[in-house]
Amino acid sequence: MHRVIEKTLDPQGRILLPKEWRDKYGEKVVLFEVGDELRLIPKKHKKLSDLAEVEVDLKSSLSDWHAVKKELRKL
Repeated sequence: MHRVIEKTLDPQGRILLPKEWRDKYGEKVVLFEVGDELRLIPKKHKKLSDLAEVEVDLKSSLSDWHAVKKELRKL
């Protein structure tokens, strides 16, 4: 089912999304420009591990984040 709502941009170029959409999808969105269309996609909160699967053999303890960052920069 498609639902079409006509909205007007305010002088700063903002658009207000309907409250039921914000409640359903959250307040963060990603805006895509596809040809002459703009597509608004809800941004789902993801953990970094959802985006990539990486295994690293670290010598540093994970409790010492500064040492871990320093070691990761050397990779």
